[in-house]
Amino acid sequence: MAVSVSAVVILLAITIMLMRFGYIRGGSALVCILLGFFLASTGLAPAINQSAQALAHAVSAIRF
Repeated sequence: MAVSVSAVVILLAITIMLMRFGYIRGGSALVCILLGFFLASTGLAPAINQSAQALAHAVSAIRF
């Protein structure tokens, strides 16, 4: 649960920054958000969730 909340916050921050710097407009951001909601209800959702968790685990295992 903590990984998905963190991912949502990071992706929301990126979307806001892209809107602020003019790379995407409000309509495009809305389409991206809707795509995320519709994608979450497809059969790909478990694979995407597993990939995101694996990436989060890999990043957390990096030692500096």
